Amino acid sequence: MRYVVGYTPNERGADAVALASSLARAQDAELDLVYVVDEHTPYSGLYPEGDVATPAERAVLDARARGLALVPVNVRATFRAVPAASFASGLIQSAGSDAGLIVVGAARNGLFKRYTVGSVANGLLHASPVPVALAPRGYNRTGPVTRFTLATGQRAGADAAIGAAIGAANRRGVPLRLVSLVTLDAGTDDGGEATNAAHRHANTVLSDAAARLPEGHDVTVAVAHGRSIEEAIDSLEWLDGEVMVIGSSRLAVKNRLFMGSTANKILRALPVPMVVVPRDYERVDSMPI
Repeated sequence: MRYVVGYTPNERGADAVALASSLARAQDAELDLVYVVDEHTPYSGLYPEGDVATPAERAVLDARARGLALVPVNVRATFRAVPAASFASGLIQSAGSDAGLIVVGAARNGLFKRYTVGSVANGLLHASPVPVALAPRGYNRTGPVTRFTLATGQRAGADAAIGAAIGAANRRGVPLRLVSLVTLDAGTDDGGEATNAAHRHANTVLSDAAARLPEGHDVTVAVAHGRSIEEAIDSLEWLDGEVMVIGSSRLAVKNRLFMGSTANKILRALPVPMVVVPRDYERVDSMPI
């Protein structure tokens, strides 16, 4: 399995490498560090030596050395420079049809360990044909994933995310938590029906997950309440090494990502990495995460 890592020689690139390394453990996945360069930049050679290197080529060499140095010794990785019109298009081009995941860091102007969706992430979250993993600001953990949390939305298009989360938890032997998020506006009284519906849906997904996981696998349900999605997310407890999985909007074109308003709200409040799975996404050879 190959994970495309959007690398830049800064803190955001380091965040992406750390998350990709964490996800790659126990998966025998290889990291493909992709450094996107301007498509019009002339090159005499991909990795020139000595004084013949141009400033642009020396920048590639520097990025290569710094990026590969961040990868743990027991994780396989390669590096390449990819000319493209934009960072997002270069990563999508590099993913092709065989990559399991694109991994990027969040923009740098968010609060510590929170997300701000920059232009790169925004482009990927509205066009990628493969799942996209987003590392929150300041993410530096390279140890194995400790738990997957799946946002169990009730709208159509969630099946791909459910399958990805179940498969990822099963292969790693880590717990799976199923979460329904309920927003209760102040002054609204529906007799608890929204909460009851969330419980019913989560338990339906729980039954399906339990049937697809080995007997005794740790799988639980949580229903989080709040006056907003952000407040509901803040009410949950998060483990060190946890990753959240969510499906893209039902408005997405088949096998493409499209971030809806709810997913964007979750993203901005989330303190752990998030993997967004395209609607109807399938891989016949292996699971993405």
